[in-house]
Formats: sequence, structure tokens, C-alpha cells
Amino acid sequence: MELTGKKIVLGLSGGVACYKAAELCRALTKQGATVQVVMTDAATHFITAVTMQALSGQPVFSSQWDPRVNNNMAHIDVTRHADAIVIAPCSADFIYKLAHGVCDDLLSTMCLARPRHVPLLVAPAMNVEMWTNPATQRNVQQLREDGIAIVGPAAGEQACGETGMGRMLEPAQLLAEIIAAFQPKVMAGKRILITAGPTFEAIDPVRGITNLSSGKMGYAVARAAREAGADVTLVSGPTALDTPFGVTRVNVQSARQMMDAVNAAIDGQHIFIAVAAVADWRVANPSTQKVKKGDSGAPVLQFEENPDILASIASRTTLAGHPYCVGFAAESENLVEFGAAKRERKGIPLLVGNIGHHTFGQDDNTIILFDEHGHTILPRADKLTLARQLISEISKRTNKHSLFQ
Repeated sequence: MELTGKKIVLGLSGGVACYKAAELCRALTKQGATVQVVMTDAATHFITAVTMQALSGQPVFSSQWDPRVNNNMAHIDVTRHADAIVIAPCSADFIYKLAHGVCDDLLSTMCLARPRHVPLLVAPAMNVEMWTNPATQRNVQQLREDGIAIVGPAAGEQACGETGMGRMLEPAQLLAEIIAAFQPKVMAGKRILITAGPTFEAIDPVRGITNLSSGKMGYAVARAAREAGADVTLVSGPTALDTPFGVTRVNVQSARQMMDAVNAAIDGQHIFIAVAAVADWRVANPSTQKVKKGDSGAPVLQFEENPDILASIASRTTLAGHPYCVGFAAESENLVEFGAAKRERKGIPLLVGNIGHHTFGQDDNTIILFDEHGHTILPRADKLTLARQLISEISKRTNKHSLFQ
């Protein structure tokens, strides 16, 4: 549970999207957070305080003069032990209040009185015309300048029947943003290209050669990099995984398709992390039709070597150190020996080694980092934890070089 011990103040302003706030509240508590709900009077017209109290397990506050607060200073007491404040949904009216310092109810007064170290995230929810109105956009820009995080909105069908920008993000997306808010932004301003998953080399139109990689580690690295503030592009082989929120995904199948996608995206990238389990070989003589069983026996397959994506990109590294290349090695034995040799052979500053059959398809792993100074073992943990540790290690290494800034 990634939010264990965190205290979240969940504010609801008026809007149909209040129904999503109920699901968000439930998701936050499932992740271990303590949720204190504060509602505006308008919000109570869309969802009841009883519902939010039942989901949060805490009394709901809506009035500055609530007698349950001993000193009648709810706007102070509610936020003093909070780790974050989330306004979802945040209406156009409430965005105006935040931008102009209006404090005419408990929620707006509480936001103005919040300690500076407590992050404030707002999830806009309104009609497309309201969202695109210049007045709203001026207010949103003011919030950004004030250090308030704007999460969303998304485009789509709206309760009014119109379609466009203004939909509040879905609860799962908001949850991802809230979790990300607690991660150090060590990659802010960086652009990172990541490959993930297996590749698939065709034998005929319905069969092919692949491997047991699930893509879980690569997707975890993409999520961790995005949480750390990076602009992330993920080139993915065939997987059944959902794209991490906020990550741009490019789907490919074969190693050559992955090479083409990486070449198309590599310009301007600060970091390249090659996590994908790319096939070393492809079928040189794939059939254009499904190969049938017959008296002639099994088909004879001829193989040719696939391009070495990592080595190719590493050879393009500029004097400024871009892109900083990180490789992955899946071995079946002698990991320390083979990992160190592979790093030098690829010509890269950092290589991550693991035992392939111990990690493919698994939710946790043990990895070893190889660099010019030797190797460092990261003990067994879930893959997201390892991914966050890896992103931290990459940031330390890249930030040492002034040319990389």
C-alpha cells in the first residue's frame, strides 16, 4: 500500500464528477491513506456527506463553524497534519477562488491557510466551454505560477451532452498522480526513452518466436521515471499491461520495428533505458502463408541477426553525454561476470543485470548495477520499488556531469 501513513485532505467542490470522488476516496483508503473529506455546500447537492463519511471512515467537514472543532478553527486544524490536499472535483468557480485568494467557505479558507510545504493538487471538472474560456485559463495559469498542481482535465463526453476538454480524470488516474506527488522530482525537465517487453519474430502470419518477458520491469521503470518528473516515451513489444498514466506509448512487435521506433524518437532524449528483452535472432525466411503440417516434416528455419538497439544508440552519444544509455542483461548464470563484460562490450555507462528465469513474469526481482567502479546489488523487492531505486541511481550519475544539465 503506497500511501500507508499519509494523511490526505480530499476537498469536493460542486460538480457531477463528485461521484468519481467517492471512488477516489475508496482507492486512497485501500492504498493505506487516512482521508479527511471537506465539502462545499454546492458539493452536497451532488453527493451526500453520509456517503463520503462511510467511504473515508472520518467525519465530513463542510462548515467553518462546525462545533466538532473545539477552537472553531477548522480551516487551521484540518490541514496542520495533512500530507497533501486534493480538490476533486475542482469547479471553475473554485479555481477562481484559489487564483484570487477568496476564502468565503471552509474549503477555500482551508486552502489559503494551508502550510506552504503541503502540496495542493486540483482536478478540474467542468463543461468544455467553461474550461476553454479565457477567464478560466487565466486563473489556471495563476494556479500554476503559485505552485499548485493541475491534474487533468481529460477530453471526452460530458454530463451536459457535449464533448471536449473538461472531464475530471478517472479515479485510477488521480490516484497515480497523488502517489507521484510524493516521489522526489529528480528527473524534472528530462526526456527519457524506454523500451520494454518482449519482441516477436514472425515464422508465418500466425506463428512466431518470442520470449517470456512480461514487460513488468520496463513498465515499472517508465512509471517511476514519470513520477520523478520526466517526459517519458515507452516503446513496447507485445504485452497485456496498461500504459502508466502520463507516459507516451509506441507499440511494436519485432526487433526491427523496435529499432525503427527508437531511432524515430531518440533525438532530443536525455536518457535511453533499454529494458526490452529483444530477440537476438529473427527468421530470415518467414512464410507469407501459414505453414501447414505435411509429409515433408517440420519446416527448415533460417536465422539472421537482429540489430543491436542499445549498442547502436550508445554509439550516437554526444559530447554532452546525451543520451545517457542504460542497458539490461538477462542471464541464466554467472551474472556478475557476464554483466560486467556486457557493459563494456555495449559501450554504456550503466548496465542492470538479473537472472532471466527468476524475473520474467514475476512481480519482484533482485538486480545488480554494473558501472565503471564495479557492481552494486539492489536486494529483492517489488519491481516498482526497484524501478524507483534505479531512477534515483541514474539521476545521481547524470547529475554529476555539468554537461548533462
